[in-house]
Amino acid sequence: MDSGLPGALLATVDLPLLLAAGALLLALMALWQAGRSRQSQQNELAVLRERSETLWREVDDLRVSQFNHSDATPSQATGSLDQSRYQTEMEAYNHIWPQIWHLHERLGMFLRTVEAGDAAGELRLEARNAALEARNLLNRHRPFCNELVDELLTRFIDVEIKAHLAACQYLDLLKDAATAPSNHDRRVLHEKYHGLHEGEARELMNQLVTSIRHRAIKP
Repeated sequence: MDSGLPGALLATVDLPLLLAAGALLLALMALWQAGRSRQSQQNELAVLRERSETLWREVDDLRVSQFNHSDATPSQATGSLDQSRYQTEMEAYNHIWPQIWHLHERLGMFLRTVEAGDAAGELRLEARNAALEARNLLNRHRPFCNELVDELLTRFIDVEIKAHLAACQYLDLLKDAATAPSNHDRRVLHEKYHGLHEGEARELMNQLVTSIRHRAIKP
């Protein structure tokens, strides 16, 4: 009786229906497995995407940092170099300008003494030494001077030296009685040293003041 039970059950169950139920179960299991696999892949993809985004943010931050660093460093270096050049140039003018003014002042005193007919031996030597010292200072500091300022300084010193020489010639004419200088000769020399000192040298000094002020005052 017991041995006939499986056969009876099989007889009462529709075989196609059983096969369909088995296939459905397998399909459900496959979908479940596929769902798990898809979810796992999505999770992995999300992690990968997050890591990728993080990496690109870090790369972007690095690029920005390098750009800022590369942009700031030359700028800072250039600014430091410009400041050093500015200070060196200003130091050169600080050394030269007092001597330039001293030359102009000493020579002016010498020329006024000559015109007054007073003894001018000491002032003559002081003006000469002032011119030599101005020339020496300019030669030592010339590499650090602006080209225009250097040109104006050179011209100014040359003009003052010419004025000094003309005044010395004027004195020598007065002292040398054998030559009997004419009024014309004295007048020519007087106009020469007076015009050089009071005219050309003073104009050059005004240009120097303007040029050095322009160099000293930063925009």
